[in-house]
Amino acid sequence: MEYLTVTSSGRNQFIDITGEVRNVILKKGVKNGICFLFVPHTTAAVTINEGADPDVARDILAYMEKLVPQRNGFKHAEGNSDAHIKASMFGASEIVHVVDGKLALGTWQAIYFCEFDGPRTRRLGVRVLPV
Repeated sequence: MEYLTVTSSGRNQFIDITGEVRNVILKKGVKNGICFLFVPHTTAAVTINEGADPDVARDILAYMEKLVPQRNGFKHAEGNSDAHIKASMFGASEIVHVVDGKLALGTWQAIYFCEFDGPRTRRLGVRVLPV
């Protein structure tokens, strides 16, 4: 598994990592296979969504803050229970097919690292397997 370093600048942030994942696939030389993505953190996640219009990511983050506000009487002493909940809602992993050496994403899709407890420097595991 190869690890990418992802640095966030805000508490809640979607960071487009599509290009970095593409670079791993190119480096590995896999023409057809599966790309596994894994976030080894409990307050961050990974997701695939609209990549052409940045307002979509902003809308998702704004809605998540309404749905799970940071200050909501949580018992967890670190004060980041909202981040744990948001990360669980999105999930720690994604799978993307690789076809002809390229990520098989839809026209508008991008891969996002989801930061919910930043700013921080994080890791994202990427494993590309040929099939």
